[in-house]
Amino acid sequence: MEIGESPIIRIAVPSEAPGGMDSARSGQFGRSPTFTIVDILDGSVNNVNVVANDPGDPSGWLSPVLLLGERMVDLVIVAGIDKRPLLHCLQAGIRVFAGEDRPDVRSVIDGFLEAELSPIGPDAMSVH
Repeated sequence: MEIGESPIIRIAVPSEAPGGMDSARSGQFGRSPTFTIVDILDGSVNNVNVVANDPGDPSGWLSPVLLLGERMVDLVIVAGIDKRPLLHCLQAGIRVFAGEDRPDVRSVIDGFLEAELSPIGPDAMSVH
């Protein structure tokens, strides 16, 4: 999969606190307590970081999009996302994939590496 110019693919997964590969994935993009950010290099996990999300931020759903953009995320794998944040992710160059049937971050990343996840297009209203 070719995303961007870098050989590293940076993936964000909305996750429950404390975040990390063994944390449960969060069911909703904007209300996720954390994002586990995973760098993939040559088809393997290269680096893992966790960033806190502020679901109470007054900017609402835009806050996580900005947070991921600041961290140069290439794609986000979600269980649920509404139309506006989906469109803003796509406009920011962040691709969105569906990973609703995966219970934890590790299984979400494994699904991506095994090409089992589907991208969500700009005409999708929501994914649940």
